Amino acid sequence: MKKIVSDLNVKGKKVLIRVDFNVPMKNGVITDDTRVRAALPTIKYVIDNGGKAIVFSHLGRVKAVEDIAKNDITPVAKRLEELIGKPVKFVNATRGAELEAAAANLKEGEILMFQNTRYEDFDATTNTETKKESKNNAELGAYWASLGEVFVNDAFGTAHRAAASNVGIASNVKETAAGFLLAKEIEFIGGAVDNPVRPYVAILGGAKVSDKIGVIEALLDKADKVLIGGAMMFTFLKAQGYNIGASRCEDDKLDLAKELLAKGKGKLILPVDAVCNKAFEDTKGTVKTIDKFDADDMGLDVGPATLDLFKKELTGAKTVVWNGPMGVFEMKNYAAGTIGVCELLANLSGAKTIIGGGDSAAAAEQLGYASKMSHISTGGGASLEYLEGKELPGIACVDDK
Repeated sequence: MKKIVSDLNVKGKKVLIRVDFNVPMKNGVITDDTRVRAALPTIKYVIDNGGKAIVFSHLGRVKAVEDIAKNDITPVAKRLEELIGKPVKFVNATRGAELEAAAANLKEGEILMFQNTRYEDFDATTNTETKKESKNNAELGAYWASLGEVFVNDAFGTAHRAAASNVGIASNVKETAAGFLLAKEIEFIGGAVDNPVRPYVAILGGAKVSDKIGVIEALLDKADKVLIGGAMMFTFLKAQGYNIGASRCEDDKLDLAKELLAKGKGKLILPVDAVCNKAFEDTKGTVKTIDKFDADDMGLDVGPATLDLFKKELTGAKTVVWNGPMGVFEMKNYAAGTIGVCELLANLSGAKTIIGGGDSAAAAEQLGYASKMSHISTGGGASLEYLEGKELPGIACVDDK
């Protein structure tokens, strides 16, 4: 069991809080503040219990001079202030006398936020990429740690990478705990890996088998069934000898797909039909069973018979993890498969339903099914690696209870 923020005595202490405020922005305006809202419970806990909150996050990637203005985190500090209803002192720097003084003079219940941690990845004076934050520079981690007394990591989205702002700080403070958001990821995704309530069914979509090899292999060991959708289904179908027409396929992964099918011994459930088009465009498609493809047919979504099959396979499931869309869900003609899986999970009674970040999380949010799921992960790459059973540095650095 990992220590969580509510296990800490924060009163009178400067609490460093690594949040994930990597929000989408357009022309300096936040287009979706979900991640800011998600961090509020942890920040509120600290300030309501007499802690002094020092909040920081990365925003985008900083590899060149033009990325500095583009990824200025100031608007996010303003949004935090609006949402939390308390002043947020903002320091437009990642180090230096102003930041040190602001941290030292912080009073109980106050909030300080500093500039984008990724500014440390680029040296504007020499115009060179340094990656001090991303590559966990030892001096930087120790410096940030010196600003506070205890550390709370609440950024799951970056937990699969060792950075100065997570592992670097944790290595230099006496006490590290998980924020409420990170704790929820450990409970749900960690629980699905370590101790799932069975039957345990995984649903995997997305375009490429190569992106999901590790997770498919891990789930074939862990889960009772693995349902496959998305463009990667065609690599498996071709490996089984089907004519997939002009559908997307990774020919260099056909042998691997055969191995996975053999290893799965019937655990891997593949689609039985698809919605096809002759061109990659958002026009009405034709539903075809997978043995009836013409040479110029391009499969762009799973079909209705596949959703019926998935419904049957999900009956009685107690733990379900879903990662990756079933088709090209950005096109309205090829969104039915992804919507269908959302509906199946939303109406699955008595099951823990976990969505592993990325496109499937975006789909559940957009389609209005978020509240019907047990847990929607805040990290795409991190949740995939976690489901693989890999140890994530951002979680490993948190103290055990």
